[in-house]
Amino acid sequence: MARALDFWVSIGSTYSCLSVMRLDALARRAGVAVTWRPFDVRRIMLAQNNIPFRDKPVKAAYMWRDIERRAQRYGLRLRLPAPYPLADLTFANQVALVGCTEGWGAGYIRAAYDLWFTEGREPGQEPGLGRALAYVGQAAGRVLEIARSPETAARLEAETDHAMALGVFGAPSFVVGDEVFWGDDRLEDALDWARDGKLG
Repeated sequence: MARALDFWVSIGSTYSCLSVMRLDALARRAGVAVTWRPFDVRRIMLAQNNIPFRDKPVKAAYMWRDIERRAQRYGLRLRLPAPYPLADLTFANQVALVGCTEGWGAGYIRAAYDLWFTEGREPGQEPGLGRALAYVGQAAGRVLEIARSPETAARLEAETDHAMALGVFGAPSFVVGDEVFWGDDRLEDALDWARDGKLG
């Protein structure tokens, strides 16, 4: 019997685009239920003094080329490089948290990444923010008021603390029970583990 998989996703993580766009179809094929868990990966990385690409042009160039190669493999059409790093990463994830609570979060996250990686529209700010919300049929005024509330900010902090307690240190991460799988290239492994309790 398949176990549930928690998808720890943080809008702002570049490699997460690949998982965001692939996860639903792969999970359906594997028969695995997925819970999308937005969190603030930047806070975790700053706490660990882990800033992988800022002020590292050679590594950043590799990252964009690597994502481009993998996207071609998966049949994804992306326009790279995309704006990075994001100015409003935390707020974009507060919106995502509201969405996951109300049941439209996965669609919003997919739309936000699509606009970011195909049109260069940054998540968390206009016009990308309003367009992503419109895609999932949500009124921006209502959602943004909830997302800006101290309660939502505190919930994102708590989710980020929970991710750290599980051993999550980057995005995308997939958690099955006590097992943590980090990176888009571990998505299939995580689904195997959720379905079979082992790899392969």
